[in-house]
Amino acid sequence: MRLISICPSNTEILAYLDLTSQLIGVDDFSDWPASISSLPKLGPDLSIRMDDLEKLNPDLVLASLSVPGMEKNIEELQKRDIPHVVLDPQSLSDIIRDIRTVGDLCGASERASQVIEEMEEAIQSCRDISRTVEQKPSLYWEWWPKPVFTPGKTNWLTEISELAGAVNLFSDVELASVQTDWEDVLKRNPQCICLAWVGVHKKKINPAIVKKRPGWEKLRAVQENKIVVLEEALYCRPSPRLLEGLIHLAKLLHPVPFSEVELPYSLKK
Repeated sequence: MRLISICPSNTEILAYLDLTSQLIGVDDFSDWPASISSLPKLGPDLSIRMDDLEKLNPDLVLASLSVPGMEKNIEELQKRDIPHVVLDPQSLSDIIRDIRTVGDLCGASERASQVIEEMEEAIQSCRDISRTVEQKPSLYWEWWPKPVFTPGKTNWLTEISELAGAVNLFSDVELASVQTDWEDVLKRNPQCICLAWVGVHKKKINPAIVKKRPGWEKLRAVQENKIVVLEEALYCRPSPRLLEGLIHLAKLLHPVPFSEVELPYSLKK
């Protein structure tokens, strides 16, 4: 099949299904695995150049609603009658469902089953350990600093937090993505701050920046120096790579109980 992915997480799902050899084009932000670097780039995931996409004559386009604003891509695919599938994951179970869907559509059902089985085993292992953790810190996840965006209850990072033996500070808000402000975060007083700015490499994020925010020197996380900068690709993209992020976070928060947990072999890319 001639496949096009217009979202980084979809590209990553194809990689786990061993289907990158069938890719003929990707969005500008798809940067993993390295083997796709030579593929035609079709623009940012919110502004895909549909004329260029159409000229590639794909058998299937993998679209997504994982980021607000992607709807216009789907409308254009429909308008042009280009074969496509739309993924809209909010939870780990949604991601597993999407892996099954893509596997069935692309002739990789057997590989999809293997990936799903190993994902579920790893998730269950972390769940079992997290249940034994007595002290579960509250995590403030920062997707973007100003205006502040953070994941709410209906987001995979709430699940990732719980599986890592912690609690998402905004899990009480019934949204996938919450726009709030620094004052609200200050009132909630997180025990740990996780900086994972979408589209920004971790090397470009200085954790000292949060200490300069009004009143934030009073936060428990700041006073105890529990500010971590995380690779956003392992936490902000709904693909199996979230498991790598989960295990990394779990070991940061609770190194002893999670010491033996490893990423399943076939999920290492």
